[in-house]
Amino acid sequence: MSNKLEVGGIEVPGRVWIAPMTGVSDLPFRETATALGAPYVATEMVASAEFARGRPDVVRRAAVGEGLPLTVIQLVGRDIDFMAQGARMAQDAGADIVDLNFGCPAKEVAAGAACGSALMREPDLAEALVAAAVQAVDVPVTVKMRLGWDVDSLNAPDIARRAEAVGAKAITVHGRTRNQFYKGVADWSAVAAVKKAVSVPVLVNGDIVDGDTARLALEQSGADGVMIGRGVYGRPWIAGAIEAALEGRGFAEPQAEERLAIALTHFRRSLSFYGERLGLKMFRKHLASYIEAAPWPETDEARRAARATLCRLEDPAAVEAALRDLWLAGGRLAA
Repeated sequence: MSNKLEVGGIEVPGRVWIAPMTGVSDLPFRETATALGAPYVATEMVASAEFARGRPDVVRRAAVGEGLPLTVIQLVGRDIDFMAQGARMAQDAGADIVDLNFGCPAKEVAAGAACGSALMREPDLAEALVAAAVQAVDVPVTVKMRLGWDVDSLNAPDIARRAEAVGAKAITVHGRTRNQFYKGVADWSAVAAVKKAVSVPVLVNGDIVDGDTARLALEQSGADGVMIGRGVYGRPWIAGAIEAALEGRGFAEPQAEERLAIALTHFRRSLSFYGERLGLKMFRKHLASYIEAAPWPETDEARRAARATLCRLEDPAAVEAALRDLWLAGGRLAA
């Protein structure tokens, strides 16, 4: 199997993609993961109506930056006109691919705004939204979805077929229903029905954290590639590691000094992008993840203490100093 995927004329140089994640995949994270080998990192979920209206925080989520070889902007919404306008704005902003979110299970999205995974219950509207986005732009439009709303309505193959018929160029399926949220285990084999239903590339998503799980997900689903979500927390190099595993190449997991350099570079990107005060605040979630993913501290109690100490610091220089102390002392913060 080739390690490249073609999406509507766009060549993605790898088949291990990083999912759009609210509060995670902002521009500083995307720059960091891309520099570490990720071929595809989508933006945070961007609300199409608020994007079209120019709400500053939503526009910031769609920030493209300079030097990224591929930009994927994901839109969420249920208004056809706003979806078309949002897609045009995403293309104008520099998106190479526009992805539509039919998979977010969050209550404020699916129940409150009746979009995201709620659209799995409205196949006609889902199809119309894809058609509107496709007609509005010249770049490829893709779709990310779940298996269905619940176990009694596993309609991902039908929605995928409809999406392809109106012009979608790739489909990603999380192997859970909306009502499962993130409980239980992802059913990769259920994604096989979507693969059989369409001819465009299909990505399998859910519970993929390393080369072994990626390999099993591909085998059980027949998918063309995998998408990594929560497995990337604190490990922005994971796409490159999994790609190497799938190709039978060696990959050296970053050790203490390299992890420190990655975390510090990511932190500085956050400060540069948001400004010092907001940049520090926005980075705290990543900071906690870097500590959680490190091979030390060795106990849960020590990890909690390290997270609590570092995430309370208000001065960027103090954060950098504490990070250096933690990393280079093998996980032991100075008293």
